[in-house]
Formats: sequence, structure tokens, C-alpha cells
Amino acid sequence: MKKVKRIGILTAGGDCPGLNAVIRAVAKTAINDYDMDVVGFLDGYQGMVENKFININSSVVSGILTQGGTILGTNNRINPFHVPFAENGEIVYRDMSDQAVYNFEKLGLDVLVSIGGDGTMAVSGKMMKEKGLKVIAIPKTIDNDLLGTDQTFGFDSALTTATEAIDKIHTTAQSHHRVMIVEVMGRYAGWLALGSGIAGGGDIVLIPEIPFNINIVLEAIKERRYSGKYFSILVVGEGAKPKGGEIVVKRNVEGSPEAIRLGGVGNVVGDMIE
Repeated sequence: MKKVKRIGILTAGGDCPGLNAVIRAVAKTAINDYDMDVVGFLDGYQGMVENKFININSSVVSGILTQGGTILGTNNRINPFHVPFAENGEIVYRDMSDQAVYNFEKLGLDVLVSIGGDGTMAVSGKMMKEKGLKVIAIPKTIDNDLLGTDQTFGFDSALTTATEAIDKIHTTAQSHHRVMIVEVMGRYAGWLALGSGIAGGGDIVLIPEIPFNINIVLEAIKERRYSGKYFSILVVGEGAKPKGGEIVVKRNVEGSPEAIRLGGVGNVVGDMIE
């Protein structure tokens, strides 16, 4: 087996807590334990396509453990197989995957460490299957929805943030006897809504995996009122939908590996309750 001497790292998709910690862990282990050279592609797969990179040594990753974001930058629009270009006032798409592989090989890299979520993993898988690229995938997403993983990094921090938000609106909801709705991210997975809803003391939790019946939600709110609890907190996952209904799409982003942007189901549920 050929010894790995040089590796490339990229972060793609949305940002989430822990990206710099992962970059640091990979780089320090590769450099200190295996005497490897490490190259960081800038702005996700865009860096591979455009040959934008930095050389990473121990000093580059020193002090980034608690720093937010990613020192490599990220991009959730550039798929090497479907890259947008402006041409005669219009957007056209070209397959630039061969160019990405050429730049990768020109740098003498043996393996790509791809840090990302659904879209990034899909692109990385395609680069492996169709272009023969050797890829180590590190699952990153606050949604905790990647197949074959127990927990993706970024999820725990997002769960804590959502839990704190739910916890902090209790006093307002209770003081004003209101029904309050907290819409949380998670796309088509309910892990974030379910975990934060339970930990933050939500009274009703709606998740994408179980289409909801608004009449049952209303009955639950009424039962709380009859028992002397004049407020209710609903935690709604952004991918939740009523029985027989559709998910609420905020907008579509053409050219993105994940074109559908969810958001707004909390307002829909609020209107139903009102």
C-alpha cells in the first residue's frame, strides 16, 4: 500500500460549531504523528476547481480550537460537476470535476479530507466513484442526519443553543399566558427539535418524521389551560408538516447541492392555532 505523504482538507456546505477544531485535529495528527504535508483548499470545492489553497503547518492551526467558523472558508453552491458561469448575460453550468482532479493531482496530494454534510458528502461520493479520488469523509451537520453516524459534530452545540432559547422564553410565555412557537433547524430530521424540545421544557414538539394533526395540537393546548397552565410552548422542526400537507419551502437556490431552503412552518402552525 502506497504511503500517504500529502493530504488536502476542505470544508464545504453551511458552517457549524467545531469546524476549526476538526481542521486542527486532522492537521496536527497528520503533521506531528505521520510527518505528512497538509494543504487546505479555500471555500470548499471551489478551491479545488480554481486551485485556491494554503499550506497548513502547526502555526496555521495554532489557537483556532475555540475560534468560530472555518479558517478555510466554505461554500454551499459550488459542485464540481455543476459549476455556474456567467455567459452572455446568462448563467450556464459546466462540469469542472476533471479540472478539480487535475489541480488535486498537480499538488501531489494522495487523499482528500472532506468535511461537510449531506451535499458535501454526495459530491465527495461522486468524486470517489466517478473520478477515483481517495476521500476521507468527516460528517458535519447540526441536523444530525447523516447515514451511518451516531452523532455528527456541530449537533451538540446547536442542541445547546436551541435548548437555551426555548428555556429563556418560558418566563414571557408564562407571564403573558401565551402560546409561543420556536422553529428550529434540522431540515428533514427531527433530532434537533426533539432533543431541544425535551431538554428545554417544550410542551408540544412537532418533527418531520411524524406529520401532525392540528386538532390534536389544539386539544393538548386546551387540556393545559383546563389544568391551570395558561401558556404552551411549541417546538417545531423546520421540516414538520401536517398530515396530508407539504413541507413549507422558504425559497429555492438554483445551483446549490441542496436547492430547497426550508423555513416558515412556525408561522403556519401559529396561524392554525390562532
